[in-house]
Amino acid sequence: MKCSFTALALAAFLASSATYAQADEGTHPLVRIQTNQGDILIELDRASAPKTVDNFLTYVREGAYDGTLFHRVVGDFMIQGGCFTPDFEPRPAHDPVPSEATNGLLNKRGTIAMARSQDPNSATNQFFINLNDNLHLNHHAPAPGYWGYTVFGKVVQGMDVVERIGQSNTGAGGPFPQDVPQSPIVISQAALAPAALMTAQADTGDTKPAAVKHKRTAGAKAVKKK
Repeated sequence: MKCSFTALALAAFLASSATYAQADEGTHPLVRIQTNQGDILIELDRASAPKTVDNFLTYVREGAYDGTLFHRVVGDFMIQGGCFTPDFEPRPAHDPVPSEATNGLLNKRGTIAMARSQDPNSATNQFFINLNDNLHLNHHAPAPGYWGYTVFGKVVQGMDVVERIGQSNTGAGGPFPQDVPQSPIVISQAALAPAALMTAQADTGDTKPAAVKHKRTAGAKAVKKK
């Protein structure tokens, strides 16, 4: 009985702590991604993508992104990371998070979204930052090829760093035949940041304009988990 009570007490404490932490972070927590190319400050949108933000912050709090690569870079498209070490060993992942691609946030330049497989509900730890307005990645219909990719925040500082990474010389690396930066782009740390780091003016603009109807074009690029 004592063990059961202790377990319940611990569970209640953890639940209350998580609730407090969430409330303390607010609806737009900041995460600073430190790389060997400079820092990127991300403002998350828990109001629009609560499950995705909580999933991302779980990895952040665990230090799961520390020491990983931006392993895939496609110029004028996006930079992708969150999973592989410099030796191309994949980091463990939690259960997938359900898609929230219908939240109205668009895959515009400077937004952060989750990478996934063909299954819309398969996102785990890999994320990407858009280098362009990638309208074909938005949700268009609840059908294969049209589900879209969940946007859950935006870059508010360090877009110049993102663009510099996007200009990396790429080629083969590890198990991948292409799109791997030939000089490794390493995330030294991803951590929650104080609101004081936020500038008065975000450098990517509003990420939630009116919905745009846009058909997926033939041969359009996709962001898959590698």
